Amino acid sequence: MSEAKPPLTAELTWSEELVFNVTSAKVALVTDGKSTLGASPVQLLAIALAACMAMDVIDIIRKGRHSVTAFGCQFSGDRAPDQPRRLLAVRLHFTMTGVVPSAAVERAIALSREKYCSVWHSMRQDIDLSTTFQIES
Repeated sequence: MSEAKPPLTAELTWSEELVFNVTSAKVALVTDGKSTLGASPVQLLAIALAACMAMDVIDIIRKGRHSVTAFGCQFSGDRAPDQPRRLLAVRLHFTMTGVVPSAAVERAIALSREKYCSVWHSMRQDIDLSTTFQIES
């Protein structure tokens, strides 16, 4: 069994309106409820999920010794019409250029979703998550 990671910490300091300066470890960013001076909290959640799965997928594909020269991920999500306007459905589309078998990409996405992506596993599991991918050679 692996060792537990230390607790994750973040400090938010109110700046103005709905704007907060955020620090976590050595990372600093701005979050803004109006999405003007920084990403909103829900945008940060979307970024976190897309980044977590994208990092898993590219890591697994590269460990399989497949040649990838470009890689990207696009996020699209549907939110509830009423408060708290949570995410109801998320679609992630992965695009890559290289010599990668479709089966390797499908396996990498499945491993991320089922085992590795801590962001996905921290979210409500009744969110409809769908993924697609495209390989260009």
